[in-house]
Amino acid sequence: MTDAPDSPALAGRNLLVAVGGGIAAYKAVLLVRALQERGASVRVAMTRAATRFVGPVTFTGLTGTPALTELWDPNYAGELHVELGAWADAIVVCPATMNLLARAAHGHADDVVLATLSCATGPVLYAPAMHARMWAQPATQRAVALLAEAGATFAGPTVGRLASGEKGAGRLAEPEDVADAVVRVLHEASRKADMSGRQVLVSAGPTYEDLDPVRYLGNRASGKMGFALAAAAAARGAEVTLVAGPCTLRTPPGVHRVDVRSAREMERAILDGFARADAVVMAAAVADYRPVAVSEGKIKKTDQPLQLTLMRNPDILAGLGRLRKDGRPVLVGFALETDNVIAHARLKLDKKGVDLIVANHPEDGFGGDENVVSLVDAQGAEKLPRLRKRAIGDRIWDRVVARLGP
Repeated sequence: MTDAPDSPALAGRNLLVAVGGGIAAYKAVLLVRALQERGASVRVAMTRAATRFVGPVTFTGLTGTPALTELWDPNYAGELHVELGAWADAIVVCPATMNLLARAAHGHADDVVLATLSCATGPVLYAPAMHARMWAQPATQRAVALLAEAGATFAGPTVGRLASGEKGAGRLAEPEDVADAVVRVLHEASRKADMSGRQVLVSAGPTYEDLDPVRYLGNRASGKMGFALAAAAAARGAEVTLVAGPCTLRTPPGVHRVDVRSAREMERAILDGFARADAVVMAAAVADYRPVAVSEGKIKKTDQPLQLTLMRNPDILAGLGRLRKDGRPVLVGFALETDNVIAHARLKLDKKGVDLIVANHPEDGFGGDENVVSLVDAQGAEKLPRLRKRAIGDRIWDRVVARLGP
């Protein structure tokens, strides 16, 4: 996208470009210029390593403000990182190296860039750049997942020629594209208060049904989709209660978490908040059956087949559908199907009495950080492209907000 000169997309915006220590640091110079051309007021902070690739005076000349390289600036009387984090409408980390991503993901704050990131009040966008093998490292992908879970967005990396001369995924996105991503992020953030004052209830994770003191019936649900939904709703201003089955995920900022174990415990927790909710999203994989009897001691193995008698658990989603009055609260269910995904989702939509079904196949992202889903309602089915679960969460909340109205 290219903005007309008389209507710059970033007019009046304060942006901090945080420069990491990688060979692509020279492109941060072009990014600063691209952001200025879109009307932004830009300041620059640099890691110590970044100053080995680009001189701070270059950025000082471009912005008219000294580039910040030290957390302890003797010429500054206040708390630099706190005030800078509040000043910036958004922070762009470019290039975001493997080291910088890992340190940011784990809350390090020992230089001016990381300390300011820890005090950011606006959106943070990372533009990664590194060798393809570094980008592919599980540690890097875990850091990216943690940052995304906390609400950060990413521009790139792209596939192309690297500093080593090799070709792969790890090349910094072009500065113009990063600048365009900043425009999109700020536009998105401007509408993120659209759930302010709304109360939402989200379920997540599996449920476990005990067989004896050490064994249970369960499933492989990770809880990531439900936690992403809770994080997205909180970021949009909602008051969020997250009812979580057994999982080890971190509670998203601003979210009230209720931990449960069994299907019946989850039902009780959901019903406790149902009457106050404007919207309920049942992302949990609730066990359909439970043992008729739970052994007080560990079941001993024998040479004979073990027979278990199971009984149906309550259908929480259908029960909520029956409790609704005048279409409130807005009710969203999930359908994980191994065949005829859309057809089964449509049947569930009618049978459960819900507004929206989020349908997918286990091979499309079950347990991962990304997924391919279809949003199925009375008007039809929309298949979304492969997205991170946080982005899918926002697409679901867009549908919910439209149904809630002003």
